[in-house]
Amino acid sequence: MKHTRTGITVGLLACTVAFAAVPAMAETYVVAVGAASNSLQGRSAAKFAEDLQAELGDAHTVEFYADGQLGDEKELLQKLRLGTVQFSLISSIMTNVAPEFALFDMPFLVQDRAHLKAIDAEIVQPDLAPKAEAAGLKVLSTWENGFRQITNNTRPINVPADLSGLKIRTPSSEWRVAMFKEWGANPTPMSFSEVFVALQTGTMDGQENPLTNITGANFQEVQKYLSLTGHVYSPTYLTAGMGSWSKLPEDVQAAVTKVAATVQDWSLAEGETADNELVDKVKAAGMEVNIADKAAFIEASAPIYAAFAAQVPGGDALVSRAQALAK
Repeated sequence: MKHTRTGITVGLLACTVAFAAVPAMAETYVVAVGAASNSLQGRSAAKFAEDLQAELGDAHTVEFYADGQLGDEKELLQKLRLGTVQFSLISSIMTNVAPEFALFDMPFLVQDRAHLKAIDAEIVQPDLAPKAEAAGLKVLSTWENGFRQITNNTRPINVPADLSGLKIRTPSSEWRVAMFKEWGANPTPMSFSEVFVALQTGTMDGQENPLTNITGANFQEVQKYLSLTGHVYSPTYLTAGMGSWSKLPEDVQAAVTKVAATVQDWSLAEGETADNELVDKVKAAGMEVNIADKAAFIEASAPIYAAFAAQVPGGDALVSRAQALAK
């Protein structure tokens, strides 16, 4: 399989040259994502890899792989724990690591990027990150995946009833599945790498993703309708395995922490810009775009909040704290 990287070493020859040029104790750190290389997740991970390489200089080598070359998010979680991949971006399936991360699956919870940064500082790092650590994962920073929108090939989605009977691909998140069932759809979890063909062949009628993922995977080529629901703000977490992280030299840990903070700001700004530009891109590709009735969706989402409060320990308090951070 052909591997691609951004501004770093590729292949045996380049690695040989790199190791010849640095001290014997030099290490290679692998950054890998399952997302498309031209999605915001892919570009954010690439920037992290490039900036970390610049911060480390010749002391170590950083390699970057996108487009699921080293696996999808589920496989990358396992590789983080095993230490074969040092850093990855993990999004919706973080709820499988600790149920409290499903806070971000609550519809219409996050109001804007400033709200997300406040939730990251006040809830994710002090409360949710330790839950991940107990499961062998180190959450280093919370970045942009984006506000999720719905595409399909059947009809515009204005209110939840318009989803009735539609086969909608979702990530492997029990809460996302529950949400779309509550709205009347027929949701099916599926690996992101399989979605284009599923939409192209009609196995799935539609899907939901941030605009950066929709255009990054060229779903506009196989979908007729884009409905701007903004139903969930989906973050992505820069994540390491606890075993790998604990073995990193202090200077490398400091460099990772510094770069992660700057890429967070870059990622959030890129996402905000993309929200405007990418709507024009899908329109130019021939998609019909509509703005959904958010009030109708919010009203239909009350059972999801009730279930979260009942099933996740401290869930009601988490929601209240997150909502209070909105300005």
